[in-house]
Amino acid sequence: MKNIICTLLFIFGISAQLFSQDTNLLLHQKSTDLSKTPIYPRLTEYVDGQRKWKETFKYLDSIEIYMITYLSDGLKINGLLVKPKKKGKYPCIIYNRGGNRNFGSLKIAHGAITLGQIAKEGYVVIASQYRGNGGSEGKEEFGGKDVNDVTILTEVLKEIEVADTNRIGMYGWSRGGMMTYIALTKSGKIKAAVVGGAISDNFSSIKDRPEMETGVLSELIPNYAENKDVELEKRSAIKWADKFPKNVPILVLHGNSDWRVKPEQSLNLALEFEKNRIPYRLIMFEGGDHGISEHKEEVNEQVIRWFNRYLKNNEPLPNMEYHGQ
Repeated sequence: MKNIICTLLFIFGISAQLFSQDTNLLLHQKSTDLSKTPIYPRLTEYVDGQRKWKETFKYLDSIEIYMITYLSDGLKINGLLVKPKKKGKYPCIIYNRGGNRNFGSLKIAHGAITLGQIAKEGYVVIASQYRGNGGSEGKEEFGGKDVNDVTILTEVLKEIEVADTNRIGMYGWSRGGMMTYIALTKSGKIKAAVVGGAISDNFSSIKDRPEMETGVLSELIPNYAENKDVELEKRSAIKWADKFPKNVPILVLHGNSDWRVKPEQSLNLALEFEKNRIPYRLIMFEGGDHGISEHKEEVNEQVIRWFNRYLKNNEPLPNMEYHGQ
């Protein structure tokens, strides 16, 4: 009897171990040697006959960049992971890229610069190509089931040793801002968010840019012709601002010369945030284009400051009740 029990325990242990291995979401991570990438000459210069990082990019010695593959709805999804080299526990940022298909897809340059400039401040930064993009399996839906590729990253981060998954923020630009808005209504694990040039009203996007409907929305959104209004509303935060959590502060950044996503989208959403008492800060940048490239340094400072407040420093939420003298 004792031998039978021992055998059963052994089998159970092996099965549990196999089950644990099978449930790992992070399938692959490969470190990147920047010296072997096309962006390397842009990041370096010759000093006394030796190639060294330019002053602006010296932080690259302090971070590690990985290409990753993880599971989402059973699909293998590709992305990037950037983290500090120094051992420790770091708050996390999920970065949501803009664009669609190959336009805006993540490159090593994003890891080194966009994600790297956040990671150097003491953050683990993870980003998805989304399904159907960048070699990922599945089909992109521009804010449909591909939002799962973003929300599942809160679980993927649990498999990163240096990631503190009690402190996760989300940062999205353009289409990535739309993905962030949707994700905030589906995940309770995000503590703070930042969006830039974010799509919040696809009905307005179509009026401003008809080619968005013919060349993007109708091609990527399933059953678009039959369910146009329903599907557009699902992807338009202006229609469901009351669904946003009231414990997640949102920093909204927009250039008021943005032709891709008109600034009115963020202005109008801010009014809905007002009605529903959602904690937010709106910054409109004078003369700023879609990427607010004219104010890039200030944008980066505002992003880091926001995440530092609510992730690193655990600052209390703002009092959204009407108050004062």
